[in-house]
Amino acid sequence: FAVLTAAVIGSSAAFAPAPVTVHQRTSAVAPVSMSAADGEFYIDQNRRNLMNLILVGSAAVTIGGLAVPYVLFFLPPGSGGGGGGTPAKDALGNELNMKEYIASKKAGDHSLAQGLKGDATYLIIKDDGTLETYGLNAVCTHLGCVVPWSAANNKFMCPCHGSQYAPTGAVVRGPAPLPLALAHIEEDESGTILFNTWSETDFRTEGKPWWM
Repeated sequence: FAVLTAAVIGSSAAFAPAPVTVHQRTSAVAPVSMSAADGEFYIDQNRRNLMNLILVGSAAVTIGGLAVPYVLFFLPPGSGGGGGGTPAKDALGNELNMKEYIASKKAGDHSLAQGLKGDATYLIIKDDGTLETYGLNAVCTHLGCVVPWSAANNKFMCPCHGSQYAPTGAVVRGPAPLPLALAHIEEDESGTILFNTWSETDFRTEGKPWWM
């Protein structure tokens, strides 16, 4: 029986796998793992750089798209002509010709036209039949009502809260805190009436224009 047992044990040992040391496996696999790790880091870094560029570019386009209209809002629109002003237009959107407009109006007339930024602006015919060199924005400086001209009282009278303005647009009665805004009136080469921003001293207050 002892001989049979020894034979069985010897047979089992013959089929056992040869031992492999941990050092051998580690040394064979480690270089591959390091190479894989290095390659993975390299790819991730490129992707990260690409995503950063896409993010920055998208942010720049978005901010630019929002900033341009905001800036243009504060710039007076130009007509594209040599004078660079805004054409005066009637209620139908037709540009007003200087000679034709004066011929159709009487001395002392105060009629509204579309002015800078589309605001209602008075064109004033002087006593000598010529057009005043400035227009008056018709928006009340109290709460924004359109102020009508009262020929009988020779002044602008706001129906909303009782503010009154002299023919020059200066305040003669509150609660309006400021005079009506001014705009230069010019004529381009084709005879069209143009509005331009009044940026110099306000002759009514001798101060800086409040609308600038």
